[in-house]
Amino acid sequence: MTADLVYLVVGVSLLLAIVLPVLLRQWAVSSPMVLVAVGFVVGLTPLPDGMPLDPLENRALIEHVTELVVIVALMGVGLALDRPLNLFKRASWATWGTTWRVIGIAMPLCIAAVALLGVAVGLTAGAALLIGSALAPTDPVLASDVQVAGPQTGNHEVDEPDEVRFTLTSEAGLNDALAFPFVHLAIMVAAGHTALSDWAHWVGWFAIGKVVIGVAVGWAVGWALAKVAFRSSSRSLRVAERGEALTSLAALVTAYGLVEALGGYGFLGVFVCAVTFRSAERSHDYHAAMHEVTERLERLLTLLLLLVLGIALSRGLLEHLDWRSVLIGLALILVIRPIAGALSLVGSTSSLTGRQRWAVAFFGVRGVGSVYYIAYAAGEVPSLGSDWMWSTIAFTVVASVFIHGTLATPVMKRVGEL
Repeated sequence: MTADLVYLVVGVSLLLAIVLPVLLRQWAVSSPMVLVAVGFVVGLTPLPDGMPLDPLENRALIEHVTELVVIVALMGVGLALDRPLNLFKRASWATWGTTWRVIGIAMPLCIAAVALLGVAVGLTAGAALLIGSALAPTDPVLASDVQVAGPQTGNHEVDEPDEVRFTLTSEAGLNDALAFPFVHLAIMVAAGHTALSDWAHWVGWFAIGKVVIGVAVGWAVGWALAKVAFRSSSRSLRVAERGEALTSLAALVTAYGLVEALGGYGFLGVFVCAVTFRSAERSHDYHAAMHEVTERLERLLTLLLLLVLGIALSRGLLEHLDWRSVLIGLALILVIRPIAGALSLVGSTSSLTGRQRWAVAFFGVRGVGSVYYIAYAAGEVPSLGSDWMWSTIAFTVVASVFIHGTLATPVMKRVGEL
């Protein structure tokens, strides 16, 4: 009987996932807000019983599930971007100027500020650096309300995307990978590896080497797949002509697996692969079909993850929450990220208005990537996966879901992005 009711809950939740995005479009309520709330209510009932909710006992499962959700989201984000990025043309890099500013300035500032705040409230250096690194990236999974909707395709000139949405989307695609060097730094510090040789290894391998591998392999996979899909001499291999949208899943798994096997950052490889593939035959309807597949899979995985998160909230996940957790979470969302984001855009030559710059600065949504980083780090150094750390991450993610979810629609209307 219990299993039957679980199926019922999941079925009703799937229906909510289908209708909520359209139903809530004009309201200051987001789908993640509703799904977390539904999960919370379900958690107050006797069902579902026996679910793997304890993060300490189920760390590996949490790591792999969140890893999958993030890479699917990164593929979708890369395919959604209409603005090309040619790695070999400086002019192309310039069109992503706001993205580089937010990633290169705002994210390190956020990591440093949260880490300093963590040390100030009594955390160890390793734990403080980890929580700063895990919470700094804008999430590609839960930030859909402020990101581009999808690729513009068809036999027409592709319009330039809204600058706010483009910046937040491209930032979310890149910084979930580029925060990884700092997560490794936190692991290194927590493990006590702080000799000069350890720092040199971190700079050479974790901060540079793995990034280069991720970019190079991701580009190569995206270029090769696009060449085959659109321009192969063999008709059977030109999958774009058949509209075989499952190529998107093959691409993300191939790119991620190959990059990780070679030691690079798989998150970065998946995003670069998607952007490279999207740059080929930009007006082809095939991109929209591929994006739809990844978007639907992402929505399903996110639904289940948010339901479990809501259930866990009402079953003890916040048991170790204290004033330090609340201070760090709210300070990051309401003060640190907005100020760091605004500072990163000072002097920018982009077309962003003043209101739009503040929108970019504010909407640094925390989400699934933060959960993944804590699970990953705890697998390397178990002391980093404390109950307090999980409670703090969960609180910050949920606070972001509700604060950013409530403000997304009215703010984006105000700045002219809806």
